[in-house]
Amino acid sequence: MEKRKTSFTPAACEDTELSINHPYYDVARHGIVQLAGDDNSGRRVITFSCCRMPPSHQLNHSRLLEYLRYTLDQYVENDYTLVYFHYGLNSRNKPSLNWLQSAYKEFDRKYKKNLKALYVVHPTNFIKILWNIFKPLISHKFGKKITYLNYLSDLREHLKYDQLNIPEDVIRHDENLRHKQKGRSPPSAKVPPPRPPLPTQQFGVSLQYLKDKNKGQLIPPVMKQTVSYLKSKGLRVEGLFRRSASIQTIKEVHKLYNQGKPVNFDDYGDIHIPAVILKTFLRELPQPLLTFESYDQILGITGVESSLRVTSCKQVIQGLPEHNYVVLKYLICFLHMVSQESIYNKMTGSNLACVFGLNLIWPPKGASSLSALNPLNLFTELLIDFYSKIFSSRTVPGEILP
Repeated sequence: MEKRKTSFTPAACEDTELSINHPYYDVARHGIVQLAGDDNSGRRVITFSCCRMPPSHQLNHSRLLEYLRYTLDQYVENDYTLVYFHYGLNSRNKPSLNWLQSAYKEFDRKYKKNLKALYVVHPTNFIKILWNIFKPLISHKFGKKITYLNYLSDLREHLKYDQLNIPEDVIRHDENLRHKQKGRSPPSAKVPPPRPPLPTQQFGVSLQYLKDKNKGQLIPPVMKQTVSYLKSKGLRVEGLFRRSASIQTIKEVHKLYNQGKPVNFDDYGDIHIPAVILKTFLRELPQPLLTFESYDQILGITGVESSLRVTSCKQVIQGLPEHNYVVLKYLICFLHMVSQESIYNKMTGSNLACVFGLNLIWPPKGASSLSALNPLNLFTELLIDFYSKIFSSRTVPGEILP
């Protein structure tokens, strides 16, 4: 069991964007449960940090369970991933085994089915004891989703590590474990200088770079090809953009695009592959399509009177750089088409916003907090549902629509 701490200082972990009117403010303010971007398959990632749990007498564990369910309810219709940082669980803050057992039983099939991976970081003997207790309850299929990781660096293979917002206590613990393993302080790692992008690079480069390398085309090739394919073959596919795809296949397609080689999505037989590729392209832009400068404006959308929100969205969009505006308009036009087929694909503007919101805008540093989700998703939903009104008054020479 980890060493006991002498005090607990929740202020260091509190979410500064969290409103005191949040229905679970008493629990959410500690930052125990956090949104952490996406994994390598485009699945939303949620983290749970034990070191941020205050002593049991200061935290209602039933409320914690309700808040966890409240958080997951935003994602259980999609594939998602959980990262559990075990360090910091001690005799002062750990819930009872009976509570853990009832908690597992309370999470019904929908939560377990769409959970595609559970990463347990820094497992201890306590975890092994828990496993033996829970083994009769846990199905073999669910057990296969659990991966134990001894070091933080192991997460890089599976997730966008820089988006994780890992607690400082966990980082220090990880460093101590490595020092003990080595028996001495590890030498400072030499970071090689970044390689210049390939002339054919498609992912991780700016819109301007793509325009310059593609004969002045405003719409990036990856976006044009994925949107065209999905428009012709995916508009009525139930759950479009909700499902993940084979990590290996995504890596293969990613590599082909970056090498300037042709990609034929018919070869893969999975409509979700171009859908994931489109989301991946947006997420890997050096700056979000809606730009860092718009982040605070977008967060303020929930404070705008309902009747004025579309006008407010339009003002933000009108202020975007010309190239960003054209690419965003192209994308939102397509997502509006998808939403118009929601009777078949079950993807309304609201559902699409939950998928695309964090792929269109994120803060300059770290990942968006859970409290930022509502305004970011609301803004995206308004763009999709009121596409014609928001994008009607600005045209750019050379722009094309899906």
